[in-house]
Parts: sequence; C-alpha cells; structure tokens
Amino acid sequence: MSDEVRPGFVRVRLDLSYDGTEFSGWAKQAGGRRTVQGEIEDALRTVTRSRETYELTVAGRTDAGVHARGQVAHVDLPREVWVEHHAKLLKRLAGRLPKDVRVWALREAPGGFNARFSAVWRRYAYRVTDNPGGVDPLLRGHVLWHDWPLDVDVMNEAAERLLGEHDYAAYCKRREGATTIRTLQELSLVRGDDGIVTATVRADAFCHNMVRSLIGALLFVGDGHRGPEWPGKVLAAGVRDSAVHVVRPHGLTLEEVGYPADELLAARSKEARNRRTLPGAGCC
Repeated sequence: MSDEVRPGFVRVRLDLSYDGTEFSGWAKQAGGRRTVQGEIEDALRTVTRSRETYELTVAGRTDAGVHARGQVAHVDLPREVWVEHHAKLLKRLAGRLPKDVRVWALREAPGGFNARFSAVWRRYAYRVTDNPGGVDPLLRGHVLWHDWPLDVDVMNEAAERLLGEHDYAAYCKRREGATTIRTLQELSLVRGDDGIVTATVRADAFCHNMVRSLIGALLFVGDGHRGPEWPGKVLAAGVRDSAVHVVRPHGLTLEEVGYPADELLAARSKEARNRRTLPGAGCC
C-alpha cells in the first residue's frame, strides 16, 4: 500500500481536539449516529462548497465517550480546493463545527505522511479520583470515581511488569485478522495536589480497549483486591480474565501523537503495516 498522494491532490494534516461525551466514537457509523469524523467531514464539505466528501484518516480511532486533546488526522484535498480555501479554512471550520470539536491547525503534510501509519507513539491519560465525596461536578465528564482508596505506589509497581513488547491479548478485545502485539513504552501514575490520579499510557499503538483494561487491572491492585504481581500474570497467561474490568471511557483522553522526522515518515508508515510477531514465535 502506497502513501503517494493522487496527482492533483494535496495531503493536509489536521490537529484537533474534542470532548467525546456526546459522540459515538471517532469513526463514521451507519444509522446516523453522531461521530467526530462525520462532523468534521461534513464541515469540510460545507465550507469548501464541495459536492464530494473528503475522507479523513486518523491517528487513533477513539471509542464512544473518549476525549482527545492532541488528535491528528489527514485528508487529501484537490489542489484547487486547498489553494482557494486554505487561508480562511481554519476560521471557517471554527464557525461551522459544533462546540465540542475544534480543529487547531491545518497545514500541507510533508511527503510520506500518514496520520495513522507514520505515528511512532500515542500517549493517553486516564484520570480517576478516590475522593470519598466523589468527583468535582465540573470534572465529572473527564474523571472516573473509584470508591475505594488507591495506593499509587503499588499501582506503579504493578505497572512496571506490563512494560515492553508483548502480546496484550489478555487486555484487548480481539478483532478478526488484527494482531494484539504492542510495545508499551510508558505506564505510570501520579497523584496530583487535587487528589486526582493521572495514569500516563504511551505505546507505539493500542488494540481495542487496551488502555481501559490496563487501568481496570491497576485499579484492582491499587484498592487491595489483587497483589502487584497479578496484572503481569494476566498478561503472561494471554487470555482475558473476568476480573479485569474495562473501565468507563470518560476518564480517558488521547493527549498526544508522536511522529518521526520528515525524512523517516514513509519508512515508518511502511513498517507499521507489517504484521508483527514476537521474537522466537513460530510461524504457525
């Protein structure tokens, strides 16, 4: 699969954010459900006065209720459309888009750029509070309430055992034909002065429900229901454990997507499309 842009088109990078509360996830769906992709594509079609809908490719397809602060997407526009509209496109989108999604930057992408396949990491944050009084009402759409006291130190001890390249099948919802091998680069938790515990989760990519499942396991450790060795044992077993709960989506935010230097974008895109196996894994 090539990332070469069709003749006469320009690949445009979009940097955006959204509150996922009222969205049925990123990706367009049948049945008229409201999605981030659908809103942005509709707005682009309207402000460029185009008959055609230009499809977006996104760095990370977030689920219903999940937020994004640093999402990245790309769209291929006819060069004449880009030349005519690019100077005023950002402001026009601001006037057309609903208030729970914003595009912050639009620029012509460098050669070889693919918002999804060129990315080398995605960084998420999951926020939770164990305040016995509950969640600050002003933060209720972005912070999970856990009604047991949490030991952040023991959660970090457990998190260290999950780092590295592994098959995360035990923490993913399987999809036909998709690998569950990922490299988890960072998993750490910090309690802020406001008492909110923020988990930072960074990996080259994530499989479906992976972040929310990892957090569910760590919460079970933090409140004393399991020991710090338990999440690592679940990972090694390679099968879903009924005790690992997929926590609610509203505490999760895609914070940032990382890309290599421009000259490495095409190579990274090609590499990311290869089906992954673990070292020493058999062929069958």
